Amino acid sequence: MDGAGNLYGITNAGGGGTGCPGGIGCGTIFELAPDGTESVKYAFAGGSDGAGPDGGLVADGAGNFFGITSLGGNTNYGTVFEYSSGGVESVLYRFKGGESDGFEPVGDLAIDKKGNLYGTTWFGGGGVACGSGGCGTVFKLTPGGSESVLYAFQGGTDGEQPLGGVIRDRNGNLYGTTSEGGNIGGNCSDPAGCGTVFKVEPNGTESVLYAFQAGNDGGQPVAGLLLDAAGNLYGTTLAGGNGVNCPEGSLGCGTVFKLAPDGSETVLYAFKGGSDGQFPESALIMDKAGNLYGTTHAGGSGGCKGDGGGCGTVFKVAPDGTETVLQVFGQTHGAKPRGSLLLRNGYLYGTAAAGGAFNDGAVFKMRK
Repeated sequence: MDGAGNLYGITNAGGGGTGCPGGIGCGTIFELAPDGTESVKYAFAGGSDGAGPDGGLVADGAGNFFGITSLGGNTNYGTVFEYSSGGVESVLYRFKGGESDGFEPVGDLAIDKKGNLYGTTWFGGGGVACGSGGCGTVFKLTPGGSESVLYAFQGGTDGEQPLGGVIRDRNGNLYGTTSEGGNIGGNCSDPAGCGTVFKVEPNGTESVLYAFQAGNDGGQPVAGLLLDAAGNLYGTTLAGGNGVNCPEGSLGCGTVFKLAPDGSETVLYAFKGGSDGQFPESALIMDKAGNLYGTTHAGGSGGCKGDGGGCGTVFKVAPDGTETVLQVFGQTHGAKPRGSLLLRNGYLYGTAAAGGAFNDGAVFKMRK
């Protein structure tokens, strides 16, 4: 959101670009004015400019936006792009695919004061445990367009397949999650492991802060993290928690967790898979009182089919672990939210991937 209350975001499809299959377009950057007027600022063509933008936008102090596309570029391995304050889209880097730079970037970027960008790729990096595609990377991109792999996941106890991007602390350390790897086997339906929370230092040293077991502690995180002033990390897992009403049975319906600086993990809330929601895929945000807010992709007893039923929720988890459902989605006001929320002046803003008047998604606003 800018100072005038305009919202900015991306869509993964639409926009009319002809370089993508299905004829629905390759994605957009959009602006939504406070009165609800929407305008497409840029429509991806699906060629060298990129296709299928993923994650959110990050802004610098000059009003320029930065993001990633998971496809497109010269080799269809994805891009990092800038949308300038003057309204011009430019590609800062096109991934080549392989050990040197990774491919298919996903999740949110982080930016430092010098304008360096940091992010994750789903594949690439040369990790042999994941086959020829590689296990994913953490990368850095300088303002001059020079890309370097800070860490290449090997697909074992170090994790594999990061999906949520990274966040950065004041010392330059990067934090994120991998959806697989860590403890191989265990309670996970995927033999590749239950996922991790990781840290990458500025020198490229990676350490696993926590490896999920997919039991009561959660498993398979797919979203980014939140860092508080005391160094605690907060996030969500797609599975685990032992909720009894989810199709995955013993794998559970997902969790909201806290990871202390000493590595101890606490599940703040385990979703039951009914009216409380299930399958959180979003990062969390926190208000000044320490309450956490997020979305679930399913549950909530709305009128959607699949994913265990329900169209998803907006939820709040208090510091004592009490969960409150603030919104249950149906079709009219959106359905199946996946992204994180924005908190401004007592209102929560977010997106839903489906529903709305045309069943192509919605942007919503609500009291927190």
